[in-house]
Amino acid sequence: MSNYRRARVTGASYFFSVNLARRGGDLLVERIDDLRAAFSATMAQRPFICDSMVVLPDHIHAVWTLPKGDADFSTRWRVIKGRFSHRVEVEMPQRQSLVSKREKGIWQRRFWEHLIRDERDYRNHVEYCWGNPVKHGFVERAVDWPFSSIHREIKHGVVPPEWVGGLETKQSV
Repeated sequence: MSNYRRARVTGASYFFSVNLARRGGDLLVERIDDLRAAFSATMAQRPFICDSMVVLPDHIHAVWTLPKGDADFSTRWRVIKGRFSHRVEVEMPQRQSLVSKREKGIWQRRFWEHLIRDERDYRNHVEYCWGNPVKHGFVERAVDWPFSSIHREIKHGVVPPEWVGGLETKQSV
């Protein structure tokens, strides 16, 4: 069995990439209300700050800051994935390994996380979230993607609506 080593620093900020099992579909944006409900319910139950987030058709990028004394991002993602999966009926092949774990096979079991090291690292990952729809060719401007926290930042005057960032230098975060 694999032994995954995760950085667990309480009260820290982390960048995440979370993928659907089947890449190339559009389930996350098609069922965005279900994803929002799963996310909101989890956030109410296990609070954290969502500093930045973008939902693409088949994956999510996010930057979260956890509360002081708390480093349990894994449970939060497990609960979000579970709540979303419970709300969504999709036909997926039911391998025995999925059935025994009561999984639908919608999500990749694992996710990728990165412990944010400093303010520059934080800013790079927040901007990576905002620019990811442009990187994937879904829109020409970050503001044109509807499923991004950039809209919250524009509303609060943190970033201008014409923000384009340094996308050409952040292709490989």
